Amino acid sequence: MFTVDNWRKSSYSGSGDGNACVEIAEADTRIAIRDSKYPARAAFSVSAPVFAAFVDGLKDRPGHPV
Repeated sequence: MFTVDNWRKSSYSGSGDGNACVEIAEADTRIAIRDSKYPARAAFSVSAPVFAAFVDGLKDRPGHPV
């Protein structure tokens, strides 16, 4: 289950409100993702291995630090 305490923002979300990013929450073997500007809207989740592969793919892109 995803609770308010589970959600965290990226360290790359910027200063101030830091709401120009996505937030993630971990629960069991799933990672939930939501838009930080609209936290009350629906989130979606993927398996932890799928999320890890996504992040690894971002790290491989030149000029796009993760």
